[in-house]
Amino acid sequence: MKPTLPLLFFFFLLSSLAAAASSVNPDSDNDSGISASERSRSIKVESLPIDSAFDLPAPLPPFPAGSGFASGVLDLGGLLVQQVTTLSRVWSINGGGQDNLGVSFFEPASVPEGYSLLGSYAQPNNRPLYGWVLVAKDLTGDSTKPPVDYTLVWSQENSGYIWLPVPPDGYKSVGYVVTTTSVKPLLDKVSCVRLDLTAQVEPDEWLYWDGNVMTVSSSRPSDRGVQSAPVGAGTFVIQTEYGISPLVACLRNNAFGTYTLMPNQAQIESLVQVYSPIVYFHPDESYLPSSVNWFFTNGALLYTKGQESNPVGIDPTGSNLPQGGGNDGTFWLDLPIDGGAQDAVKRGSLQGSQAYLHVKPMFGATFTDIAVWLFYPFNGAARAKVKFFTVKLGKLGEHVGDWEHVTLRISNFDGRLRSVFFSQHGGGILVPASGLEFQTGNKFISYSSLHGHASNPKQGTVLQGNNGVGVRNDYSWSGISLDTGANYIVLAAEYLGSSVFVEPPWVEFFREWGPNHEYDTTEELRKIAKRFPGKLKKLFMNVMESLPSEVLRQEGPTGPKEKPSWSGDE
Repeated sequence: MKPTLPLLFFFFLLSSLAAAASSVNPDSDNDSGISASERSRSIKVESLPIDSAFDLPAPLPPFPAGSGFASGVLDLGGLLVQQVTTLSRVWSINGGGQDNLGVSFFEPASVPEGYSLLGSYAQPNNRPLYGWVLVAKDLTGDSTKPPVDYTLVWSQENSGYIWLPVPPDGYKSVGYVVTTTSVKPLLDKVSCVRLDLTAQVEPDEWLYWDGNVMTVSSSRPSDRGVQSAPVGAGTFVIQTEYGISPLVACLRNNAFGTYTLMPNQAQIESLVQVYSPIVYFHPDESYLPSSVNWFFTNGALLYTKGQESNPVGIDPTGSNLPQGGGNDGTFWLDLPIDGGAQDAVKRGSLQGSQAYLHVKPMFGATFTDIAVWLFYPFNGAARAKVKFFTVKLGKLGEHVGDWEHVTLRISNFDGRLRSVFFSQHGGGILVPASGLEFQTGNKFISYSSLHGHASNPKQGTVLQGNNGVGVRNDYSWSGISLDTGANYIVLAAEYLGSSVFVEPPWVEFFREWGPNHEYDTTEELRKIAKRFPGKLKKLFMNVMESLPSEVLRQEGPTGPKEKPSWSGDE
C-alpha cells in the first residue's frame, strides 16, 4: 500500500528535526572551537587499528620463473629501488583525520645496505598498518645527493616535526622526514634524486587536516596510465593554503618500456589463482552475468542505423561485428525479438558466465593492474531511497548490456595484492587490501548490487546521493556466487606482445552493447516526485538530477576497451 501524503509529510518533519540535531557536531573544529591539537590531547585511545600490522590471510606461493617479477629490485635507469614494507612508527597524532582517529608517520625499520631513505610514510589510524616506501641506491655516482638543508614545514606541540629536505641544484626531494625533536635531521638521513629521474606528484587519499592550513595526503604520480613512466615512492605530501610544495616529486622509470618487473604469462595465471575475487550476488537478483559467447548464441542481435527492420544474428566470437571506429550510433546490440527469448537472455547464465581479464602496467611498471570484467545481458531498474521510503523508478536505469569490473593492484616488487578498485556506476572506490573481506586463502569477496551490479567490498546499502535521498545500491551475501578464477580468459596484456593473448573479435566492437531508448528522464522523475510534499519533492529532484548519467541511463554501455581505464588509471 502506498503511504499517504500526510504520512509522508510527518516522516519528513521527523527527518528534518533529526538532521537539525545532527548538524551540531561536537567533533567539528568549527562548531566546537576546539583545535585539532587540543582534541588530539583530549582523546585517550587504548588501542587503534594502526597498532597492528595487516598481512594477507595466506602465504604467497612461489611464483613461476620469470625475468624480474617479485624479485624485489628495479633499475629505473641508474637508480636502483627496493620496496620496504617493514616500517617503524616515528610519531602519531590521535584525533582528527579519518574517523577522528588521527594519523601516524613511519620510516623503514631498516634500510638495505647501500640504499638511502627517500621519505617517510603516513597512514590514517583507522586501519591496520599496510604500507610501503621505496629506498634508492645510486648506480651512477650522481643519481642521488644529500640535501643541503631542511625546512621545518609543520610541528605540533613540541611532539612531532615534519621537515622538507632542501635539494641541491638539479635535484628534487621525493618525501619529507619526520622527527620527534626540534633538531634538524642529519643531512645523510635522506637522499634527493636527480631531476630527470623525478616526475610531478599529486595528493591522493586525504589523511589529516590540522584545522588550520595544513593537510596531509598520500601521494601518487600526476601522470598515470599504461604508457606512463612516473613511479610512486610511497611517501606523503603536505598541502597548505598556498597549495602543494613544488619541491616534492615522485620518481620516474627511465628504463620504462622494458617491463622488467611485469609478470609473464605463467605468472599472470598464478596471480589469478591466488587473488581472483569471488562475486556474491544479492539473493533477489534477477539479472545474472553470462559469457559474451552465450549472449551471442542465445539470440542477441546486431542493429544498423537505417536498417532497424533487418537485424542480424551475431557469430559466437563476434567476428561479424564492426571493428574499430568510434561510438557513432551507427551500430548497436539488442536482445532477441521474441519475448520469451528476451526474458531468458535477460536472466543471464551463471553456469555459462566467464570473467574477462585485462593485465596492464601501472606506475612505471612497478605495479600490475588486473581488471576483472563481467558481462551482464541486462541491467535492472533503479530504486531510490527518499528518507524513510524506498521507491521504484519505473524503467529508469534499465538497459541491455552491462559491463562491470574490479581491478586488482599488485606490487611487482613482491607480488602482493596492495589494493582493489571497485567500479560503481561511472565511478568507484579504491580499497586497501586490509579493507577487504577474504574467503578462501587470498581470494577476496566482491558484492554485486541488486539489479545494478555495481561492486562493493562490504554488505549493506550504499546510497548514491545525499541528504538521505538517492539511488540505492544494495549488497548482500547469498548462495549465488561466482569464482572469477574458475572460468576466465585474458583479453589482453599488451606489454607481452600481441601473440601471447589474442583478443576475441568482439573486444574491438566500440559501439553500444544495447539500444538507446529515447526517454525523458526529468519528466519521469517529476512523476515520481509528485508523491512527496513540497520540500521533499524539490530535494528529490535536485539529488536525482545531480547523479551521473550512468545511474539512470537507458542506453547500453560500450565495451571494456572503450573505457578510459583500459589505458589509464582507475
